[in-house]
Amino acid sequence: MTDLSIAACLGEDFLAQALHREHRHTPGALDVAGLMTWDDLNNILAAHRLEPPRMRLSRDGETLLVGGYTTPVATRRHTVWHRLHPAELHTRLLEGASLALDSVDELHPPLARLAEAIERDLRTRVQANLYASWTSTEGFGVHWDDHDTIVVQLDGAKRWRIYGTTRPFPLYRDIEDPDEAPTEPVADLVLHPGDVLYVPRGVWHAVSADQGTRSLHVTCGLQTHTATDLMAWVSEQLLTHEDWRRDLPLHAGPDVQADAVDGMRKRLAELLDDPRLLARYRTAMDGQAVGRMMPSLPYIDGIPADPHLRVRLTTARAVLDVGDDIVTLSAAGTVYDFTLEAEAVLRPLVGGRTVDLATLADTAGLALEDVAGLIQELVTGQAAVVGSLL
Repeated sequence: MTDLSIAACLGEDFLAQALHREHRHTPGALDVAGLMTWDDLNNILAAHRLEPPRMRLSRDGETLLVGGYTTPVATRRHTVWHRLHPAELHTRLLEGASLALDSVDELHPPLARLAEAIERDLRTRVQANLYASWTSTEGFGVHWDDHDTIVVQLDGAKRWRIYGTTRPFPLYRDIEDPDEAPTEPVADLVLHPGDVLYVPRGVWHAVSADQGTRSLHVTCGLQTHTATDLMAWVSEQLLTHEDWRRDLPLHAGPDVQADAVDGMRKRLAELLDDPRLLARYRTAMDGQAVGRMMPSLPYIDGIPADPHLRVRLTTARAVLDVGDDIVTLSAAGTVYDFTLEAEAVLRPLVGGRTVDLATLADTAGLALEDVAGLIQELVTGQAAVVGSLL
């Protein structure tokens, strides 16, 4: 999965023609074997305390009360959690409820790898939610999302009716809501295992398992990046200038206030005139993305020079910049500087590979101890995870 381009799954022209613009359905684009099974879902539900809204049931656009499918349990420390009641859960699902499990990428490594592959391709944060349905009853009704989504059908079949937009690019915090949904769909699709569907934010849609079979699919939500986000980042860059840190002259006369605003306008114009501003913003966001951090137990006091120890980066959006005499890695909010020899060690890790120390040492022509020391720097900065079972 780490070598897969989700953009390639959706077509060579996806980035140029469809991303943020229009929905796209590609049948049989992905081999879903090993991504997520019903047994995987059963084990997750049984092994974790998934309090609502992390795990929830919905029917006809309404979230069901948690007491309808769980039993409250009081611990001796006087906390209460809701234990899933399998028989009641089955009943609610037979009655038409859909099961939703948020952030399943944090619970199931194969879906984490899927999310990371999308992050590496599209350079934005991804959260994967899992949905299971058994009946033609719609779990969420006709609705729109405030972020783009990439849907992968895992098992069974799911019908998607796409209605189009009534407010382009709506936001989670917006000044107004979209108008009512259109009455006629612009597309009526049935997804089968391996099908991939892209739906831009703001596009009204309705989903149901009305094909006479159960359905299991994962929806990967993409974090938005708007001009508002860019300006928030630009405002941080402007803090290097004293006039952008100074208190506003709210009590001064009109002339003084006008001069202050004019000075701010000039500083802002200088930054906005940079033709590489968006590229700089993307690089900064990539370097700050923390990914799915993990500890590196049992190695709490250093990385051993074990040739069989396998390592990988836990952020999919690390940025590697090779200069004339230095290699710079920006990952998980930390910037690392290495000598040029480190590029051969870092390049496969930035590409999403899991590699043992011996292979990295042979590739780079470095001593095993030197490679272990380099990896230790990354672990200290929370950018990497190591483990013999990875």
